[in-house]
Amino acid sequence: MAVQSVVQTRGQRNPWEMAQAQFDAAADRLKLNDDLRAILREPKRELIVHFPVRMDNGAIRTFTGYRVQHNTNRGPAKGGIRYDAHVTLDEVKALAMWMTWKCAVVNIPFGGGKGGVICNPKELSAAELERMTRRYATEIAVIIGPHSDIPAPDVNTTPQVMAWIMDTYSMHQGYTVPGVVTGKPLAIGGSEGRMEATATGVLATVEMAAADMKLPLKGARVAIQGFGNAGAIAARLFHAKGCVIVAVSDTQGGIYDKNGLDPARVLRHKQEHGTVVGYGNAEKVSIEGVLEVPCDILIPAATENQLTSENAPKIQARLIAEAANGPTTPEADQILFKRGVRVIPDILANAGGVTVSYFEWVQDLQNYFWAPSEVGTKLNQVMTQAYSEVAKLAHDKRCDMRTAAYMLAIGRVAEATQLRGLYP
Repeated sequence: MAVQSVVQTRGQRNPWEMAQAQFDAAADRLKLNDDLRAILREPKRELIVHFPVRMDNGAIRTFTGYRVQHNTNRGPAKGGIRYDAHVTLDEVKALAMWMTWKCAVVNIPFGGGKGGVICNPKELSAAELERMTRRYATEIAVIIGPHSDIPAPDVNTTPQVMAWIMDTYSMHQGYTVPGVVTGKPLAIGGSEGRMEATATGVLATVEMAAADMKLPLKGARVAIQGFGNAGAIAARLFHAKGCVIVAVSDTQGGIYDKNGLDPARVLRHKQEHGTVVGYGNAEKVSIEGVLEVPCDILIPAATENQLTSENAPKIQARLIAEAANGPTTPEADQILFKRGVRVIPDILANAGGVTVSYFEWVQDLQNYFWAPSEVGTKLNQVMTQAYSEVAKLAHDKRCDMRTAAYMLAIGRVAEATQLRGLYP
């Protein structure tokens, strides 16, 4: 039931239509001309691949995968690869567009890309997963590369998956190319701080927003929807800051305890039982219910379309930081803004991941690696600078932070597009 409810919620709004609606709103405020709108509103390139994979029992199964490059005017395309049974081309297009704006809002020299394979990786053996990954990598090798398009981990993909992609691409080239992907294991060119990067960036932006709102972090109640990599690490980092983690969820359901949950123990319970449900004496709640519990800070860290016009009026948090991509529909945005709920948008809040991916890429190209403290310092500088710029623009234009972030990002991409001109 829990998984089904997520699918139904996600289906409420086509993610590509949502991404374009967000772009249109910012483009209107920027008074962007029709030519630039036409260029920036659509992806540059969409690749659909259908490829056979031999399963462990000898049968052949054909998988469908995608790789979309939305815009490369500011640099190579950058974006994750997700393995999920519900991946669609429209979802990948939306995620690629969001990546363009995300890279621009934190001012790193990347464009936006995204990929995905329709599958349930939990149903595949390790050997099947490797064969599928290597074949998919071979199919998209025609457009990826360290100077053209650089994949990274996303939903249900890991550093090991990135290692297989790097090795496959390198075999085709005849030499090792660590910069073709980011999010790799440290032993083959990964960066310190990459696993914690998204959650660290979320914390950095929340700290600044909380200071603006005069909301003390110590004792603040935090609810987190999604207890994967970003959500679980965010729970640990916020707990270390003195916050009270009152609710978390995964694909099986959610748990709530007004007195607070111990993130380390919840994670251990999930590792032992496959879900957070059933932890201690915590009250069981639905996945959607985690969004509506009494709290000060809400962190959606699951999938798209979670905050909608239906549940936005029920949200009790004063501050929302989007660790997931596209969790809030445009209709919910308007409701939350009118209610005075501050939303730190995904293209800002969760940009820590792509920022450290950029650091990893730079280190790979130089073949020179930084200490964890240097990565952390540089990440904090990027996130605080980006938050300050977005917050100032939101104040000056009297708009919500998402519109401000989009205006800042689209303005930067539009400027690059105009300066480069058209070829031929």
